[in-house]
Amino acid sequence: MKRTYIEFTKRMKRDYTVFIPNMLPIHFALIARVMRNYGVRAEVLVTAGQRIGETGLRYVHNDTCYPAILVIGQFIDALKNGGYDPRRVALMLFQTGGGCRASNYISLLRKALERAGYGYVPVISFSLAGIERHSGFRLSLPMLHRMLYAVTYGDLLMSLVNQTKPYETERGAAERKAEEWTERLTDEMARGALKYGKIKENYRAIVRDFAAIPKAARETVKVGVVGEIFVKYSPLGNNNLEEFLVSEGAEVVVPGLLDFCMYCVYNGIVDHEFYGRMPFRWRLNRLAFKFLLKKQKDVIGIVTEEGSFRPYTPFDRTVTLSEGYISHGVKMGEGWLLTAEMIELFESGARNIVCTQPFGCLPNHICGKGMMKPIKDKNPSINIIAIDYDAGASAVNQQNRIKLMLTAARRGAPAAARDEGRVKRKGLSQSDAESSFFAP
Repeated sequence: MKRTYIEFTKRMKRDYTVFIPNMLPIHFALIARVMRNYGVRAEVLVTAGQRIGETGLRYVHNDTCYPAILVIGQFIDALKNGGYDPRRVALMLFQTGGGCRASNYISLLRKALERAGYGYVPVISFSLAGIERHSGFRLSLPMLHRMLYAVTYGDLLMSLVNQTKPYETERGAAERKAEEWTERLTDEMARGALKYGKIKENYRAIVRDFAAIPKAARETVKVGVVGEIFVKYSPLGNNNLEEFLVSEGAEVVVPGLLDFCMYCVYNGIVDHEFYGRMPFRWRLNRLAFKFLLKKQKDVIGIVTEEGSFRPYTPFDRTVTLSEGYISHGVKMGEGWLLTAEMIELFESGARNIVCTQPFGCLPNHICGKGMMKPIKDKNPSINIIAIDYDAGASAVNQQNRIKLMLTAARRGAPAAARDEGRVKRKGLSQSDAESSFFAP
């Protein structure tokens, strides 16, 4: 039988470098450290710039999902220009195994590697759904347990950086503090067993360190960022959206990666409740959900106890926020979570929201852009714009639309009154008026 993929073997594990595309710099640095603890020589790719997209377009059709173009471009660019021996390199993709096009990235990547002359390079699927098996890479409970804390640390650092950057009196102080803690935590993860008491001590120390950074009172606009997971988080995928928002005087609010992990687990519970599927897996998912929720609430409690920062919303609350808008059975891609996150951000004070989506991403167009009108009908003061990201999209146009949103947010009540008058004159609904106001 002809093999459909190159297996990453135990022999390869000893001397191959495994490239990982960069989506969340802090999180993935910690996750790579965990992999290295288990013998996988993981390296997170940090390359950026126009050439990444251009490289992807050479080997992938331009109608392909934009994150796939970028990830494949980053991989091939690293093989060509990274200074590594391509015959001692493997590539890793993170996959949920759901109905999104992302589940086909591995096939697209292998075709692109063949076209580029690297068909011999192994591609590893990092997936709890067991999309593929490789003898040289096996996920174990101890490895996943350590990765969980890489995610909780990453979420906490990301939240504190975003809440500090707009107000720091010394530019770059928050980023430097995050780098210091990332290095320290990376070292800790390389040594011995993880003790949860020590992890909680680290949470408290991290919060204290960020609270001690000198800050000035500044008027800012809170802007939430939601959307397809790669373009929501990756500076490469969203044209450095967070940096741009901060430069425009905004405080960025981004839901954590643990929320997406719990969303995937919760969907396993929903599958059983809706369809009666896999009762054994349903029990495992319920246990996993309670375990993850407990870990998240521990962090929330520590942030709340210190009092200087806004804690994130517990996921059992997030789950309820989609009620009356969209069913939990809608779970392709980011599914119902995307809708729930917009309402969560609104409730937490981030009434201005950028919904990031790859051009042509059907789940995002339904659960993000498609839900804007129902959300606005029930919450008239919310301000949402959908921004498409694509290899052919203009960064200037994206930024101009975001600036327009920020201008309207700063105008506040007077702008709302003018828009209401325009609604009455033109006979439009409030949501239609806001949509036309932000049309390109």
